[in-house]
Amino acid sequence: MKPIGPVNALYPMPTTLVGVTVNDKPNFLAVAHVGILNHGTPQYLSIGLGKVHYSNAGLLDNRTFSICLPSEDLMVETDYCGIMTGKKTDKAALFDVFYGELGTAPMIRQCPVNMEMKLHDVLDFKTHDIFIGELVETYADENVLTDGKVDVSRLRPLLFDMASVKYWRLGPSIGNCWSAGKALKRK
Repeated sequence: MKPIGPVNALYPMPTTLVGVTVNDKPNFLAVAHVGILNHGTPQYLSIGLGKVHYSNAGLLDNRTFSICLPSEDLMVETDYCGIMTGKKTDKAALFDVFYGELGTAPMIRQCPVNMEMKLHDVLDFKTHDIFIGELVETYADENVLTDGKVDVSRLRPLLFDMASVKYWRLGPSIGNCWSAGKALKRK
């Protein structure tokens, strides 16, 4: 093994569009730094945003946000939301925006899955804020559901890789979780 320095090799990650209300207007930014903190109830997710982002103030003011999962079909719009600032651009105009029960977490109808979040905590790092949200509700297009669950093969999530600076897609399933390893169990 060759050491290559402290390189984060967890990519690719799902690319998301985070929705925030800023100055009473919806805004979206592309974010791939999303984390799952637990699998219990309530469920907590995190997003890491540079302090320079326009959306941070709105997120802190309203204490709500959304995590929207675009499919491969929204690559151009998602990338646009990552290279433009909401200070000067109405990125929400690209989408059919809707709101759920919280009322201030804008979501995108073109995204097959949208998660509505209530701010739980903020970790303050020198250059970034880590926003921890409690998942309040998930909205899914029926076309991406199989037996009532999100089917990633139908979702076709847009993946982001920092090493190649490219978007990627998923391939076919290669095995079953909590089952493939049984082949090594001693009887």
